[in-house]
Amino acid sequence: MIRRRGFTLIELLVVIAIIAVLMAILMPALNRVKKQARAAACLAQIKQWGLYFSMYAQENNQRFMGGLGGGAGGSNNRWISALAAYHKWDMDMFCCPNATKEWYDEAGNSLGVQGTWLGSTTAWGYYTQNNWPVPVKGSYGINGYCNNPAPGTGIPHGRSAAEHWRGPDVRGAAYVPVFLDALRYNGWPLATDVPPPTDSVNWSSSDNDQMGRYCVNRHDGFGTALFLDFSARRVGLKEPWTLKWHKSYNTTGSYTSAGGMLPEKWPQWLRNFKDF
Repeated sequence: MIRRRGFTLIELLVVIAIIAVLMAILMPALNRVKKQARAAACLAQIKQWGLYFSMYAQENNQRFMGGLGGGAGGSNNRWISALAAYHKWDMDMFCCPNATKEWYDEAGNSLGVQGTWLGSTTAWGYYTQNNWPVPVKGSYGINGYCNNPAPGTGIPHGRSAAEHWRGPDVRGAAYVPVFLDALRYNGWPLATDVPPPTDSVNWSSSDNDQMGRYCVNRHDGFGTALFLDFSARRVGLKEPWTLKWHKSYNTTGSYTSAGGMLPEKWPQWLRNFKDF
């Protein structure tokens, strides 16, 4: 008699079941590793931007660019244009690896993600100015107070030019945020800014909610930030209210633990994150 060699159906099903169990065990670990890798890549990119800001300051008498509305030169004063010689319009440098989708397409059409809980995975692009060679899609934003506007210049949202950190040589630079995970390319936060109701609020022009542009859940309860001493680290979602955004900013305001903020006063989506 001829003996047939091969697997029986039951044996195949057992092997498939074992593979399925192993995949169920390994997939969460693999996903965690991928998230950690993307977070590390984001931190590396933020550090690279620190080199760009540092080189710009060194070449301009330890002063930053003028910024939006910062004087002559129009949009050339904004960080995107001012740092062009360093980033060379490399769009990969403009986006956190966890935020590659866009709010607007290249034709300027909204893709409808505002308020949909998709903000943490979304870039603020596409955005353009007349002197830019390409529309820019990005997911980082500058602290609008880290600019060097001309004295007396009208600053967006009624802020004073005297509040600005005009360069990196200041006391307490390690607590001054410069460049962060963000839902808009700039902002002028106040200690009284209200927390965002979701993680998808970016283009609001109100004067009491611009902190929400930097309250971005890109890395499991954290964002990434560059500071004025050009160090970079993760920043908790409630931590931005405790940072020194401008010269007279109150770091113990009503939305900090030192200012009496209670966990239950935060919007529901923020309550379980670490208090600062």
